[in-house]
Amino acid sequence: MVRKKGSLILCGAFLFVAWNALLLLYLWGRPPIGRLGEGVGAEPGGKDEWALGRGKGGRVNLAAEVIRLAEEVEIQLETQKELLKQIESHRAVWARQRDVGKRETEDTKEVKQDVVHQPSTPPLPLKVGVDDVDQAQVKNTPKPVPTVDLHQAIGIKEDIAESNILATSVGNPEVVVPVLVIACDRVTVKRSLDRLIQYRPSAALYPIIVSQDCGHAETARVIGSYGDQVTHIRQPDLSDIRVRPEHRKFQGYYKIARHYHWALNQVFNTFSHSTVVIVEDDLEVAPDFFEYFRALYPILRADPTLWCVSAWNDNGRDALVDPSKAELLYRTDFFPGLGWMLLKEMWNELEPKWPSAFWDDWMRQPEQRKDRSCIRPEISRTITFGRKGVSLGQFFDQYLRYIKLNTEFVPFTKQDLSYLLKEKYDENFKKEIYGTHLVRIEDLQQGGSLRGAAPYRVQYSTRDSFKVFARNLGVMDDLKSGVPRTGYRGVVNFLYRGQRVFLAPPEGWTKYDVSWS
Repeated sequence: MVRKKGSLILCGAFLFVAWNALLLLYLWGRPPIGRLGEGVGAEPGGKDEWALGRGKGGRVNLAAEVIRLAEEVEIQLETQKELLKQIESHRAVWARQRDVGKRETEDTKEVKQDVVHQPSTPPLPLKVGVDDVDQAQVKNTPKPVPTVDLHQAIGIKEDIAESNILATSVGNPEVVVPVLVIACDRVTVKRSLDRLIQYRPSAALYPIIVSQDCGHAETARVIGSYGDQVTHIRQPDLSDIRVRPEHRKFQGYYKIARHYHWALNQVFNTFSHSTVVIVEDDLEVAPDFFEYFRALYPILRADPTLWCVSAWNDNGRDALVDPSKAELLYRTDFFPGLGWMLLKEMWNELEPKWPSAFWDDWMRQPEQRKDRSCIRPEISRTITFGRKGVSLGQFFDQYLRYIKLNTEFVPFTKQDLSYLLKEKYDENFKKEIYGTHLVRIEDLQQGGSLRGAAPYRVQYSTRDSFKVFARNLGVMDDLKSGVPRTGYRGVVNFLYRGQRVFLAPPEGWTKYDVSWS
C-alpha cells in the first residue's frame, strides 16, 4: 500500500515537470514580436496568421499581443496550480493514512492487552437467574470477545477502571465461583456438604470440589454418595513427611499444608478457575453464604489492598455482635480463614513459597500480607463443629463453639459495597474511631459513670495492656505478627454489654509491632 501511494506521488511530480517543459518549448517556438517579412518566426501562411496582431499601416499591435500572451500564461499558471494542489492533497492523504495505520497498530496492541485480556467477567454485572446454565458449558466454553470499533476500543480501559469503582458491589452472574472443601477422615463432612448443596443457587456457577487427604474409606463413601452433585478428588501423596524430631507431633500440620498446596493447584491449574472459596470439612455455612461471596468478588478484584474475603469473625460470639446488623461488613488486617475467597493471581504469588506447615500463621506474616487486608462480616457466615482435629480443640471450648451463625438472608448483591474500598473506608474509619468518647475500662465494667452515648473507645498502648483489656472485655487476646484478631489499623471492634466498643491504639497509629507476637 505504501509503495503504491509513493508511485502516485512520483507520477504526479513527473507530469508537473513535463507540462512545464512542454509549455516552455511552446513559448520558445513562437515568433518574436516585430515586423512581418523579416524572415523570422512566421508560421505557414504567416501573413494571415498574424493579421489579428497588426494595427493600422500593418504594424503589429504590441499591447494586444502582450495582453494575449499574459492571459495564456495566467491560464497555464492556474492549470499548474490545480495540478500542484492535487499532488499536495494526495501527499497529505497518504501521510494521514500512514499515521492512522501506525496508531491503529499501537491501539490494537493496547486493546489486546487491556480489553481482550481483561477477566472474562465484566465489572458491572447484573443479577439474573442461572439455574438452567449447563455446568460443562460454563466451565469449558470460552467467552466470546465483543467486536468494537477503534474509537470505542480506545476508551474501554478507562471505562472499565471507572466502572470498577462506581459499581463494584454488584455480583457478576457469569463468573464461576467454585467451593473447595478440604476433607480428610471426618464422616461428618456430610453436614457441611448438605448445607452447601441446600443453599447454593446454581450448581453450574458454584461447583463443589471435595479434595480428600488421608485415604479414609468411610469418608470417601460419604463423599461418593453425592454423585455428580460434587466433584471428588483425592490427594495422591499420603506418605509421612520427614520433619525435625521436635516437630514429629506436628506431622498433621505438615500434611495439611501439603494438601492445601496440591488442592489449590488442582482448582486453579487443572480446573482453570479464576477464584475459589475454601472451606474445611467441619464448617457449616449460612443461608446467604453464596450471596456474600458473589457480591464481594468484584470488590476483591477491584482493590489491590485486599487479598481475601472471609466469612468468619473471630470475635463473633453472641454477646459480642449485633444481631440486628447482619449486613455490617468490615476490613481487617488479620487473616481470618474458616471460609475464605482467594483469587488465582494471589495464588500465583503465594504458591512458589508455600510453607511446609502452619500455613495459616504463615499467611499472617508481614512478608505475605504486605499490608493488605481482608473483608469480614459482623456475624459469621460459617461456624465450626469440629472439635477434634490436629489442633486438639485449641480455642474451641473457649471461643469457637460460641460463634454465632447468621440466619438472616442479606441481599448483598443489591447493595452498594463500595464503602469497603480502602480510600473511602479509611477516611470514615478514622473519624468514627477517634471521634468517640474515650473511657476507662473500669467505667465500662461499672456502667454507671459512663458519659455520653456509645460507641466508646478504650485505649491501649502496649502489648500487655492490650491483652489485659481484651481478656476483661471478652475478646480474643492473642496476636499474630503483632496483629490482633479482627483488628484493622490496630482497632478491635465489638459489642460489650450491648454497647459498641473500640479497643484502639492512640491516634496516629502507623504500623504493627511484630515483637508483640
